[in-house]
Amino acid sequence: MNEIATILIEQINRAGPIRISDYMEICLMHPKCGYYSKKDPFGTKGDFVTSPEISQVFGELLGLCLAQNWLDQGTPSFALVEAGPGRGTLMADILRATKSIPGFHQSMTIHLIEKSQTLIRIQGEQLSKYNVEWHETVESLPQKPVFFIANEFFDALPIRQFRKDNLGWREILIGIEKNKLSYFLGNKIPLHTIAHRIKDTEIGDIVEICEAAKPIMEELSKRIKMFGGCAIIIDYGSNNLVGNTFQAVKNHKKIDPLKHPGDCDLTAHVNFNDLSNYATNVVVSKTTTQGLLLRKLGISERFERLETDLPKIQKLKLRSDKTRLIHSSQMGDLFKAIALVPSKVALPIGFDI
Repeated sequence: MNEIATILIEQINRAGPIRISDYMEICLMHPKCGYYSKKDPFGTKGDFVTSPEISQVFGELLGLCLAQNWLDQGTPSFALVEAGPGRGTLMADILRATKSIPGFHQSMTIHLIEKSQTLIRIQGEQLSKYNVEWHETVESLPQKPVFFIANEFFDALPIRQFRKDNLGWREILIGIEKNKLSYFLGNKIPLHTIAHRIKDTEIGDIVEICEAAKPIMEELSKRIKMFGGCAIIIDYGSNNLVGNTFQAVKNHKKIDPLKHPGDCDLTAHVNFNDLSNYATNVVVSKTTTQGLLLRKLGISERFERLETDLPKIQKLKLRSDKTRLIHSSQMGDLFKAIALVPSKVALPIGFDI
C-alpha cells in the first residue's frame, strides 16, 4: 500500500466515503505524494503522450492561429497564457513559430497556469530564455487581453459521477471494502444538481459533471469580453456525454482507477456542451475535431515542407506523426476543440460559428 492509499483509507475510515472529485484531487495534486507532484508523466518515458510531444507542428499551427487572431484584433499588448502546460513543449513551439510575426513577442507577457511544483521546475527549464509568470488560477492573470490555450487541461479536472437506479439519481462514491478502495452508491440526490445532464437517460445510466470547469470558463469568458483576446481549448470528449469515462493510465495502458492511487494519471472525457454553456457574453465556436482543425490550419502542407530532402525513414516517421494527430481512428476524431472570442470579432482560422 502506497502513501496516497494510506491517506485515502485513513480519511475514509474517519469521515466516510468520498466523492470521485475528492479522490482525483488527492491522487493528482497532493503536495507531497500526488501524481503531478512527484514525477514527469509526459512523453514516451512517462505514462502518456500528448499532441505537442508527438510533433512540433501541433504547437506551431496553433501558435500561428493565435497570432493571426491577435492581428485581427489590432495587435494589442496581451497575456499569452497556457493552462496545464505539461513540460512546456506546446508553449515552446508556439513561441518559436511566432517569433517572426512583427510585434507579437514584443507585445506579450507569458503566463502558465500550473499547481505542480515539479512541473513548474520542468517548464522553467524548457522556457528558460523567456520571462515566464506562473499562476494557480485564471483569476490572478493580468487585466489585459488574453490569448489563451489549453490542451488536455480540462480532462484532468476532478469530476463527480451519478448513476440512475430505481430510487432515482445517486452519487457514485469511493469507500472501503475488505480494506480496499471500492465504489459505493450514496443517497438519492436533488435533481437540480444534474438537471442539465439527465435528458433521455435510463436506469443504469451514468452522468458526470465537472464543477471545477465552470468558474474557469466563466472567468475566462469575462476577461475576453472585457479586455479582448481569444481562447482555444482542445481535449478529448464530446458534446453530450452519458456513461462512465473516468479512467486511469499508467505506462501508456488503461488500468483500474482505484488500483494505484497517486501512481497513475486520472482523467475523464470533457463535455464540450458544458464548457460552451459556461462561457457567457462571448462568441463560442461550434465544437470541431482536432483532425479537421489541423487540416484547416495547413498541417499537410507543413509536413510536406518538413519532409523535403529527408531520408525515407524520417519521412515515414513524420507521416506516422501526422496520421496520429489527424486520423479519425487515432486522435483526429477523439479530440475536440472550441474557440472563444469577443462579440463582433472573427473566430480564429479553422473554427466556425
